[in-house]
Amino acid sequence: MNFTKVITVIVLLFVSVFTFAQGGKKLDKIIKRDYQIIECTIAKMSDKTVEYSLPGETMQIALDVSQIARIDFASGRSQTFDVSAGTATSDNTGQVIAAAEMKPNTIAVLPVPYVNSGTMESSEEMAKFAQNDLYNKLLDKSANLFPLTVQDLRVTNSLLHKAGIDYKNIDETPIEDLQKILGVDNVIAAKVSFTITEGSTASTYNSGNAKVSDNNKKVKTSDISTTTASNQTYYNYMVYFDMYKNGTKIYSQTRKPFLNIKDSWMDSITYLLKRSPIYVKK
Repeated sequence: MNFTKVITVIVLLFVSVFTFAQGGKKLDKIIKRDYQIIECTIAKMSDKTVEYSLPGETMQIALDVSQIARIDFASGRSQTFDVSAGTATSDNTGQVIAAAEMKPNTIAVLPVPYVNSGTMESSEEMAKFAQNDLYNKLLDKSANLFPLTVQDLRVTNSLLHKAGIDYKNIDETPIEDLQKILGVDNVIAAKVSFTITEGSTASTYNSGNAKVSDNNKKVKTSDISTTTASNQTYYNYMVYFDMYKNGTKIYSQTRKPFLNIKDSWMDSITYLLKRSPIYVKK
């Protein structure tokens, strides 16, 4: 073996040993409240900050504890952080739930699942439209909701998006968790279920010309009738309307609209809202 080959073998061995040593070293994990995970080596902790260094670096980075939900140490120990700016807890699956700062006397409108009960298909566009419609109804009647304040819809949807929640899995998330994520003590959870049926109607139009005989005794009539058929679409809705305060259901109603037209579910939403405990007649 010549000198060049010996050097090559030594270098390869060194790289292999170094790579193995790096890959075998366990790192600490910082789970931030925005769900970002930082793999690092924690050097120092205080009530205000956590200082850490990234793999292969010696420079230490300081992170405010208000941004941290949990730390999983390389030793296997975990620490969950509870700070005044927000809290971080775990659900029964062990998933970290970042909680927004609680705003008392605030109500949030959840996305409204809009589901065809025949095909079980849901519409994202209609779920957002229904949520926006309910939100606007609350704003229009804000004087009747005092002292409640309606949380801005963009804030609600942004917080839900960060938590990985949308119209598809909103029903699977406990209300207690939703209230922590949104930072509100009141929640409206509605759902629209529907089926579509087709029907036809027929209408007949009669027209006639009377003819009088010469002796004015007999009357002859020539009738002409026209029948017209038209197809109609019927929307059979069922609206579910639930209201929660501090994790407790305070109002739960279902309503079938009187009419079977396309937007009749909106009338049911208005009807149920005006009869809910939060609505005060002026």
